[in-house]
Amino acid sequence: MTRLATLVVALAGSVVVTACASGVDGANAPVSSAPASTAPAPTVPAPTAPAPTVPASTAPRDPAQDPILIEAARIGDLAGVQQSLAAGASVQATDATGQTALIAAAYSNHLEVASALIAAGADVNVKDQTQQSAYLIATSEVGDDPRLLLLTLAHGADVTSLDSYQGTGLIRAGERGFPAITALLLTTGIDVNHVNRPGWIALHEAIIYSTGGQSHVDTVRLLIEGGSNVNLPGQSTGQRPLQMAQDTGDQRMVDLLLAAGAY
Repeated sequence: MTRLATLVVALAGSVVVTACASGVDGANAPVSSAPASTAPAPTVPAPTAPAPTVPASTAPRDPAQDPILIEAARIGDLAGVQQSLAAGASVQATDATGQTALIAAAYSNHLEVASALIAAGADVNVKDQTQQSAYLIATSEVGDDPRLLLLTLAHGADVTSLDSYQGTGLIRAGERGFPAITALLLTTGIDVNHVNRPGWIALHEAIIYSTGGQSHVDTVRLLIEGGSNVNLPGQSTGQRPLQMAQDTGDQRMVDLLLAAGAY
C-alpha cells in the first residue's frame, strides 16, 4: 500500500470508505474538502461484504421489464431492481440515450443498486451515447466520494477508458478538485500525464479549474507527488503549470510547483 493510497480516507473527510455493498446508499453521503491531515491515515479497506442478493430468474427473457429495471435503478429502488431482474429484465438493456441500469444508478451514487446490478452481470465499462460509463461517472459525478470508484475498480474498471473529451478519469477528478478520488486513481497505474483533446493533463485542469478552495490545492499536491510533469505546456495555450498557477493568484499552488522544480 503506497502513501498515496493511505491518503484516500484522510482526504475524503467525513466520507467513510467502506465495503461498497455494505448496505449504505451513497446518494446523500456528506463530502468534506478539508485539508489533508498530518496524522497517519488509515489504509483503504477493500470491499468485503457480499453484494445484495439478486433472485435467480425463473421467468423467460422479457424486454418489457427493461425500462422498468432502468427506472428502478435510476431512483435507487433496490427491491424494484431485484424484481425486474427476476421477471426477465436484462442488465445489458439500454434506454434511448444508451444508458444501462448501472449507468442510471451510478449517476445518483446508488451503491446498493449498483452492486446488485454488477452481481447480476452489469459491465462497469459500458458507455452511453455521451461516452459516460459507471467507472467514469464514479471519477467525477458523485462528489469526492470514492465508494463507487472502489466498487467499479473491484469489478474490472478500465482506467485507460476515455470520455468524450478523450480525458481519463484522473483528468475528470483533477478538474473537479477531488483529492480522495485522485489519490485512489493514482494507485491504479493510470497515466498521470495523459493529454486530452483540449491539450491538458490532469495537473493543468486541477489548476485551471480551481475555485480557490483547499480541495484543488490538495489535488495539485497529489498529482505532483504522483508523477505529473510540472513543466509540460498545455497544448492549447502553451502555458506551463507554474504560469497557470500564477495566473490564478493561488500562492499555495505556486509554492507546490516551485518546490517540485517547476519553472
